[in-house]
Amino acid sequence: MKFRLITAFACLAMASANAQQDSLQFRKISDEILLNGTCYENLRVLCKKVGNRLSGTPAAAKAVTWGEKAMKAAGADNVWLQPADVPYWHRGNESLMIRRGDGKYQKVTALSLGNIEGTGGKPLEAAIVMVRSFEEFKTLPDNMVKGKFIFFNYRFRQDFPFTFNGYGDAVKYRWASPSIAAARGAVGVIIRSMSTGADDAPHTGSMHYNDSFAKIPEMALGNYTADSLEHYCMKGKVYAKMQSDCHMTEKLVRSYNVIGEIKGSQYPDRIITVGGHLDSWDVGEGAMDDGAGCVQSIEVLRAFKALGIRPKYTIRAVLFMNEENGLKGGLAYADSAAAKNEYHVLCIETDAGGFTPRGIGMEMSEVKKEKIRNFKNLFLPYGVYDFSQEEGGADIGPLHRKLDVPAAGLMPDSQRYFDLHHTNNDTFENVNHRELKLGAVALTQFIYLISEHELL
Repeated sequence: MKFRLITAFACLAMASANAQQDSLQFRKISDEILLNGTCYENLRVLCKKVGNRLSGTPAAAKAVTWGEKAMKAAGADNVWLQPADVPYWHRGNESLMIRRGDGKYQKVTALSLGNIEGTGGKPLEAAIVMVRSFEEFKTLPDNMVKGKFIFFNYRFRQDFPFTFNGYGDAVKYRWASPSIAAARGAVGVIIRSMSTGADDAPHTGSMHYNDSFAKIPEMALGNYTADSLEHYCMKGKVYAKMQSDCHMTEKLVRSYNVIGEIKGSQYPDRIITVGGHLDSWDVGEGAMDDGAGCVQSIEVLRAFKALGIRPKYTIRAVLFMNEENGLKGGLAYADSAAAKNEYHVLCIETDAGGFTPRGIGMEMSEVKKEKIRNFKNLFLPYGVYDFSQEEGGADIGPLHRKLDVPAAGLMPDSQRYFDLHHTNNDTFENVNHRELKLGAVALTQFIYLISEHELL
């Protein structure tokens, strides 16, 4: 009995000493990034010297060069480019005009949805029919659909405290509306943007065609213009004139994931991957989506190097190409990992903006989640408290599914993300340097914990 008590006290003392050591390391990581972090300056260069960087464009190629240079400057032991052949969608010129009854056409601010086929550069004119849901659309008689523009006026639900739930609820109207409308003879689609914003900024984003139906054009309106169009449609006849050059090029373009790593000190063949996506839509500067995630991932490597921390596992930062309209980078990374028989203990993505971190979501077994949650109190002084969400990321999804790798995702405060997401307002100026750095702090602390305690 006495021996058991001594053993128990010894275990408690060891656990207390480990907790104190972890707390000290967490503080060192935080101080290093908040005082000396380069992620904000890296983001400034990416946004202002490269700008938006749609896959397949010269700007995307320039971003690859930037990423390779930034990885080397961060002190990565190895840096390389991983080929990924990506689609190239061309926006070109576009316009949308609205008129009421016999009035004159007035131009409104609108954006074509990504991957859409436009009007071939010719004006397309038709009446507008408004519906508020797919269910309401199904009730329309055929003569109210054929030859018309369908305005899917579905509002981003404001009652979800976590706005990504609202996005998940609404995004089907962006993704699927053209083929659903084309199946019944509509000539085009207009949607209310996937937006929480009290503004008039239209949001772009990817959509998908069902090849069984005509590839009709689709444009998104900001909330204020959508409100006006809703009012007009309720009062009488409304017409649209849409014109766009949008098209997907036939050939894929050679591009690259940018990869940098620090070799593990004890288990170099066990890999933790942290990443964001380097491509963005062709509006704004891709600051929140996902320049922030890229520079935070690079900062993880820089912080480990600056602090002289030699992680037990290999830490690999990946700037994925083509998340927005193809996921070719994520697929290439998973295929390469499988072909090389790599052992990934964890993949974590940061692709939810550069706002203040609130939690880390996890897609893994409950047993593994609980092992991690045992350390959650270490994060509380840094404002990170939520370890309850099921969350990973699009780019790491193929690795998670193909090799059954435990996945995680940084969860910043989400309230403003869908004000800026996929808009002209997604610029460097809308990123706060402390919030961005705190996200890098949380990522580095989390990765340190997984590696130091061999939790996975």
